[in-house]
Amino acid sequence: MSTSLALGAAHPGLRARLRSIEPSALLWLILVAVLVLLVVHPLARLLIGSLLDPKTGAFTFANFTAAYGRQRYIVAFGNSLVMALAVTALCGVAAVPMAWAVSRTDMPGKALVRLLTLGAFIMPPYLGALAWILLAGPNAGSLNVLYQMISGSETGIFNIFSFPGLVFIIAIYSYPFLFVFVSAALDTVSSEMEDAANILGAGKWRTTWRITLPLVLPAILGGAIITFLEAIALFGSPAMIAIPARYNVVTTQLLEFFSYPVRVEVAQAYALPLLVITVVLYLLQQHVIGRRGHVTMTGKGGERRIVGLGRLRWAAFAACMFVCALAVLLPLAIIAEAAFAKTWSRGLHAANLTWANLRFVLLEQQDTVQAMFNTFFYATAAATLALALALAIAYIVQRRLLPWGGVLSFLCLAPFVVPGIVLAIGFYAAYASAPFALYGTASIMILAFTTRFLPIAYANSSAAIRGINPEMEEAVRILGGGRLLAVRRVVAPLLKTSLFGGWLLVFIPATRELSTAVFLYGPKTRVMSVALLNLAEEGSLEAAAALGLVLLALITAMVALGYTLLGRDFMVRRSE
Repeated sequence: MSTSLALGAAHPGLRARLRSIEPSALLWLILVAVLVLLVVHPLARLLIGSLLDPKTGAFTFANFTAAYGRQRYIVAFGNSLVMALAVTALCGVAAVPMAWAVSRTDMPGKALVRLLTLGAFIMPPYLGALAWILLAGPNAGSLNVLYQMISGSETGIFNIFSFPGLVFIIAIYSYPFLFVFVSAALDTVSSEMEDAANILGAGKWRTTWRITLPLVLPAILGGAIITFLEAIALFGSPAMIAIPARYNVVTTQLLEFFSYPVRVEVAQAYALPLLVITVVLYLLQQHVIGRRGHVTMTGKGGERRIVGLGRLRWAAFAACMFVCALAVLLPLAIIAEAAFAKTWSRGLHAANLTWANLRFVLLEQQDTVQAMFNTFFYATAAATLALALALAIAYIVQRRLLPWGGVLSFLCLAPFVVPGIVLAIGFYAAYASAPFALYGTASIMILAFTTRFLPIAYANSSAAIRGINPEMEEAVRILGGGRLLAVRRVVAPLLKTSLFGGWLLVFIPATRELSTAVFLYGPKTRVMSVALLNLAEEGSLEAAAALGLVLLALITAMVALGYTLLGRDFMVRRSE
């Protein structure tokens, strides 16, 4: 008591300043600390661990020497770059004409093409890889069997276990990224310059080539960079295709470093260049998109002119449907067939149909039943935590409650440029050992998923809070309420729809996440994506197809719910 009086007497303004601090300020600081633990700590441990000797703790470059001292490891990195470039080129050949046909021509069936492209977007790439193993496996793949029946040949013509097969698999599930970028740009670009070209005598094809495409070139380049980043960091498809093909890439090589004996420090050193590449390319993508400052890209000006294709309109539709069939229709058909088949290679006929595969994965196989429960639980927890943290940080930044708001915003968005496999290695380094000892637990899975998809939640929350006038919150405070009361009574009710959309956008990818989970799961924390990969590696392709069908049904149901409650463009609009 005497100490308090002495402090009050010595500093008469101290007590008044302490009373002016709201209790919510402590909450904001705690949330910032959580953000640092989720984002900064794993990445810092990744960097520091790559430069330390694991036995002595001394500074060393030996980890980088071990990571890049063998030709095989360097070749794997080069293979990833070549593969990603080939994937990006193939996506450009498919996605740009498709986007132009859907956005700027009178091609029929445009809504169907958009819907099937969304299907390719939500299809887990590793499930697509499983489907194409069933379709184009060199021995018993359905397409090879069909070719042999028609031609009388003793061998098939397709081999998915090859470099072209790997590029093809990744490309058909990466093209939606480029499609979305280009179609969005084409939907907003004005037709004024195209009209001027037509008045000056340019035909529709010359106008498209010389005017329309250059106008959306920033979007094409930006989408191509995102496609490249997606391809170079992917794990599932390379694990299922590249390993049997003996074509080593960065992500499969990182997994090898985690086999016995585990060499985490070498994996950290090997992952750093991948992180640098993604950061540099992302910054380049932002620069390219940021330079799209043409008035024609603002959505103002003359309305868009639809290009008449004449007889080519059906050819354009057939070409778009061919791509969609490769990405969605054929894979869905073969997955469904294998899921209900006693032996998938025997084809579809009554004697080969069975419910046993679904009964096995849903009721009998304890590992898959546990994996399904884990998937629901982890995705729900991660979506809730990510949204709560993102909303709080977005509120702090938008209302300027703490200094360095730009830094907080950057930290929330930083995981977007961190490949899932690199983030997993960072989490392993930061939280696997004492004092946390979280490796193989539900906690590390949930925290890793939360961090992985935090940028999606933050982008959604920040945009939603910007749309709320702060005067309504100030009215609550004028009437005697605190900041937390204003958030609970004013902000939260106004954001219910937006927050549910953001929650769905985290939940959906969390249910299919593999690259992060495969490095962090334990015997009791396996998720559906990992269980599917394990079943495929064991040769239980029918059971893997059944589990994949269940996973796809779950994802489709959640997307349909979002469409029903939030509108048909909720995934694209809220992901921007």
